[in-house]
Amino acid sequence: MDKPVTLVTGVSRGIGLAIAQHMTALGHHVVGIARTHPVEFDGTFVAVDFDDLTTAGATLKEIAADYRPLRVVNNAGAVAVAAIEDATVEQFEWMVRINLQAPMLVMQTVIPMMRAAKFGRIVNIGSRAAQGKPGRSIYGATKGGLYAMTRTVALETAEDGITANLIAPGPIETDMIRESCPPGSEARAKLTGGVPMARFGQPEEIAAATAYFLSDAAGFTTGQALNVCGGMTVGSAAL
Repeated sequence: MDKPVTLVTGVSRGIGLAIAQHMTALGHHVVGIARTHPVEFDGTFVAVDFDDLTTAGATLKEIAADYRPLRVVNNAGAVAVAAIEDATVEQFEWMVRINLQAPMLVMQTVIPMMRAAKFGRIVNIGSRAAQGKPGRSIYGATKGGLYAMTRTVALETAEDGITANLIAPGPIETDMIRESCPPGSEARAKLTGGVPMARFGQPEEIAAATAYFLSDAAGFTTGQALNVCGGMTVGSAAL
């Protein structure tokens, strides 16, 4: 395949779909995976459910053999909002499975071919919530763990021309956030009140940041976390 191949997980909507569309516009062939097929998607879609890691692992091996993606974005994620005393073991296991085990499985699948090619780009999508947010103790822990994993992978693969970096979005204008914080609502006003830029970010802004980490020009940038958060991580702003 003449075009560079980029694998994006969680491609059905929101940030994942925006990344897929952005990379397609840059001339990449995007292999997108999710549970449901996205709309307005011009790449190759493969249905994958990370709740079943055994089946997902087998499918990932097929994708790797068929398409040999040297650029990967681990975007699929899961969140359940609960105070620590109300969180359940089932929620914990679910978020660990989707937010940590799935990215690990993807990286284990693609890194051998990246080593062989002496080139690879890995971008993991974390969250500003890893720095603390009420109701996100488990979610924040998994995203913080993903950053720690990213840093270690960066060290383990650097000599082979592979980079591993993380994007940590703040509140982004997705279907999920529009449902919980409709335009004009008190909930939206409260949430944007904690953002120095006084607005939600757009999925396309995350896509643009991701594109840099995926680019050939980013070969000397690895093990880093970029907060795309409207300034929330600069000072003491909290939600």
